[in-house]
Amino acid sequence: MKNKFLIFTFSFFAFPAFSWAQSAPDFKELLDSAMVRDSELKMQMTQNKLTELDGHKLKDIFLPTLEVSGQVGYLNATARLTSPEINLAPFINIPEGSFNNNLNVSGFSGIAKADAKMLLYSGGKVKYLKKANEEKKISEDILLEKTKDDVVANISKAYDQLALIHQSKKVLDESKKRLDINRKTADKALGYGLITPYDHKKIELAQATLNAKMVEYEGKKELLLTQLYILTGINKERLRMIDPVLSPVELLRSEKGIEERAEVRALEHGITAADYKIKAERTWMIPKVQLMASAYYIGLYGSRIKTSENVIPAVPALGYEGAKLDWRPTNINILPLLTAGVGFKWEIFDGKEGKHAEETAKVGKEVLQNKKEDALKKLTLNLANNQTNYDIATAQIALKAKEKELAKNALFQAEKEFRYGMSKSSQLIDAENDLEVAELEYQNTLFNQRRAGIELMRSTQELDIAKLY
Repeated sequence: MKNKFLIFTFSFFAFPAFSWAQSAPDFKELLDSAMVRDSELKMQMTQNKLTELDGHKLKDIFLPTLEVSGQVGYLNATARLTSPEINLAPFINIPEGSFNNNLNVSGFSGIAKADAKMLLYSGGKVKYLKKANEEKKISEDILLEKTKDDVVANISKAYDQLALIHQSKKVLDESKKRLDINRKTADKALGYGLITPYDHKKIELAQATLNAKMVEYEGKKELLLTQLYILTGINKERLRMIDPVLSPVELLRSEKGIEERAEVRALEHGITAADYKIKAERTWMIPKVQLMASAYYIGLYGSRIKTSENVIPAVPALGYEGAKLDWRPTNINILPLLTAGVGFKWEIFDGKEGKHAEETAKVGKEVLQNKKEDALKKLTLNLANNQTNYDIATAQIALKAKEKELAKNALFQAEKEFRYGMSKSSQLIDAENDLEVAELEYQNTLFNQRRAGIELMRSTQELDIAKLY
């Protein structure tokens, strides 16, 4: 009973996974997988993270900073003290330099310092830089739309190429069936002497040519499966199960204009960002205010403080020779030494550095404006060109469908005449080739029309896969 339960449990979990693994992926799965794997999209998203980091940096610029530093070393300092002239006539008159002395301090010193700073006012520069960075982030996000559309176009092209190959295989299979039937007819006709061996060989040559096309088809199909595998990461076993069919793309007139293109919208936000950058650079003349606080510790260890001359003068009348200073304190500490206040920086004249930065920002804006103007011209022409290509490709579908119908009728007539010995095999083969070419051209026209439709939708940033699949 336990073994049966284990088998049932394994089957319950394994069978759905097996079934899913054997199912053909639809276009949405192919597209989702490609979006995750696309290198260009990943690089762009990674690059955009730098802009996000710049935004975080600007937000944190008003946070206080704390810096701690210290120093330990040996101190040996000598100060030369020169006494001034003291003239209090008639009571006291001490000439200058009468009590000159050298004060020497030596020992091991230790200094510790903690500095805290916080920006209170940046003159408005940080505010404008924040807005410029926000506009830059929007611009980069918009450009991601264009990259995603590129991925859709690439996957759609590969998918439709696979459909084209599949339809080509069906055309070749139909040709093979007809040639096999005609080969039997030719064998009988040759036996009855109704056709020559040369005419019979032409049927064989047509079959050999068709077999070569089959080999070519398999090679192209394998190449497309490899391309889809690289783009999506889905294994080839599942990709082989895809059996797409080409159908025309029916589009109405564009609802949007070229102003909706990602490139144009990205440039507009780039120009807005340049405006904020200019305003940020103009703040060079506005004072910046900062809050500052410091705490110090100063210590002197194993020290000696001495003088070269007497600090207590001699009294000859009493036989007192005076005394020099020679003090060896255990340690001397100054703790804490605190300072706090508000400081400001006002660049009244900076050598025109701020002015040059402002002019540079203005030139950057002018470059973006020129790019936008150029982009609008090119995109206007691109829209007109894509609309024309789509209209022509759509009209070609009806033409190629008519040619295919005529080729079918011609082949039917040629087969009938060949069967009754009224025409040669060359006429039959020509009719067969004409139908094969007409059917393949019809499928190629569908493929080209879909490509033109996609480019037309992309012209106004209206690419919608729901209209394609």
